[in-house]
Amino acid sequence: MEICLNGESRSVSVNSINELLESLEIDAKRVAVELNMEILPKSDYLTRTISDGDRIEIVHFVGGG
Repeated sequence: MEICLNGESRSVSVNSINELLESLEIDAKRVAVELNMEILPKSDYLTRTISDGDRIEIVHFVGGG
């Protein structure tokens, strides 16, 4: 299926947000995910399914000082 990930079209074969993060080797604890302009609680990552045409933004937390 085709999704828009951080502004770029991408073909994926995953079913959930959690599977997408795992396929991208991203630690779910260190990111926020927006699905179709809705910020998802981390508790939804396992159950929230991805559909063709979804727009997903993944924001990484960066520490500094």
